[in-house]
Amino acid sequence: MRSGRADPAATDTSRRRVRRGASGRPRGERLAPYLLVAPAVLIIVVLRLYPLVLGVNFSFTGDGVRNGTAVGLDNYRELLADPLFRTALGNVGWLVLLLPVAVAIPGLLATFIYLRVPGHRVYRSVYFFPAVLSPVIVGAIFNLLLAFDGPLNTVLGSVGVPPTDWLGDPDIAKFVVVGVHVWATFGMSLVVFLAGFATLDSALLDAARVDGASLPQVIRHVIVPGLSRTIQFVFVTTMIGMLTSMFGLLYVMTSGGPEGSTYLPEYYIWIQQGQMNRPALASAASTALFVIMLVVGLLQIHLLRRAGKES
Repeated sequence: MRSGRADPAATDTSRRRVRRGASGRPRGERLAPYLLVAPAVLIIVVLRLYPLVLGVNFSFTGDGVRNGTAVGLDNYRELLADPLFRTALGNVGWLVLLLPVAVAIPGLLATFIYLRVPGHRVYRSVYFFPAVLSPVIVGAIFNLLLAFDGPLNTVLGSVGVPPTDWLGDPDIAKFVVVGVHVWATFGMSLVVFLAGFATLDSALLDAARVDGASLPQVIRHVIVPGLSRTIQFVFVTTMIGMLTSMFGLLYVMTSGGPEGSTYLPEYYIWIQQGQMNRPALASAASTALFVIMLVVGLLQIHLLRRAGKES
């Protein structure tokens, strides 16, 4: 015959179950991930998201005599009517078209290093050297090399090639500046690719070699699908770098010229804020640049995922 009193052991077990919750884990263990992530989230919110919201809000106010006054979309209308800003947007289109080349260069070099093709020791020794140089130093070096009477034209002239105005021809200057930027920054992307190769299944490469696959076939059917996540990451980070980290080169090499051919939104933003004293218009241009990067980045990820599924 059972008594009416509850079993102490069963009561303690039920209490532990309540404390553990539906997941069966202690409450402290469930809260630990949130506590660990909280400092990073706080930093992002305070130093990134909050200034972003303030900048977007400031872009709807006026400059000069209308400082602090709400002006609606007037700044954005002025941007669209400004020929220099439209030129900067056109140059963004060129950057997007050149982006696959900027990603392919470190990707191929990382492939050569990983597959140990002839010369891979040289690539491994020198690939990161440009990344440690300041953009101002890089710009000054290439200003000397690419001058109309500089070493490059002298070498070309010795073999009968007429001199080229590398930094003074609007049709050439923008490609030259982008090329210099890629040379100066591809080391970081190459490191990311090498880290991605560390996760690649070597058995797939061995199987491809046994089947007699050529290097282009190995790259297309084994390496590219295996590094799809890495390629997506490098695409997005390279695009962000090309749109937000070329100011030093532009300032030293061309100052946005010739004829505005190397103007980019970040250089336009600096002109409006630092020289024209128009912070509200600069905020509007910054907001437009952020939207452009967001749209292009999401589109790139979508296209790369789709290409990865099809392959």
